[in-house]
Amino acid sequence: MSGDGTTADDDPLQTAVWRLRSRACWADAAALLPTDTPRATLQRAALLVERCLYTERGWEAAEDALRTAEARAHSDEERGAAACERGRLAYTSTLHRVRDRADEARAALGRAAALIPPGAPGRALLDFRRGLLAENLTHSPQAARAAYRRAHAGATAQSDPLLLSCTWRHLAQLALREGELAEARHGFAESLRLREDLGYLIGTAPALVSLAETEPEPEATRLREEAGRLFRLLGGLPTWLAEHLSPPAPGAATA
Repeated sequence: MSGDGTTADDDPLQTAVWRLRSRACWADAAALLPTDTPRATLQRAALLVERCLYTERGWEAAEDALRTAEARAHSDEERGAAACERGRLAYTSTLHRVRDRADEARAALGRAAALIPPGAPGRALLDFRRGLLAENLTHSPQAARAAYRRAHAGATAQSDPLLLSCTWRHLAQLALREGELAEARHGFAESLRLREDLGYLIGTAPALVSLAETEPEPEATRLREEAGRLFRLLGGLPTWLAEHLSPPAPGAATA
């Protein structure tokens, strides 16, 4: 569902869902969706899983919605998409140290890979999530980069600007860790541009902070201040961004 509701020719329901989602109103967006089709139940689950990522709460609601989506899935594509969301929820729980579900995340994403063939809709999103797991749980930057590049190519082919904003950002983060400052700056700038064009408010503050890591003063401070305003506007979301809004102390190590 990475790009749902982001284009002008989408139906009114998807447009309304997108606007609520982009403003951190995931439960309101989910409430608009019907409950009698596999696609709608999967989209509802994806929204509530995403809420867990940004708020670190709502785990039970996400689990309930995901079980419903899994039960409603009939085709390989639907089962693969549900497994991809299962992997994302398990990954998010592990990342936020709620519960270690790394094995479950690997198994679910592996199951999704068996059900969603290369080039199929949903494969680019799956590749991106496999990259996240490799980067943040397995700590394998080479595997992460390969997965992100596959996701980037797929998102380009499918004209999915939201997913492209994610692949740009994470490829840039890997470049920054390797000291490739110009490459990192370019990737972060592209990610920010796409998110601003889409009006994806909940993802804009993290993009601003990432770009600030590559900019000299006073531009870095200006970017962090802008991110802080958005962070406060959205009620302190994403929760994990607060510690990144202040500049690093002189001589401090950076991740």
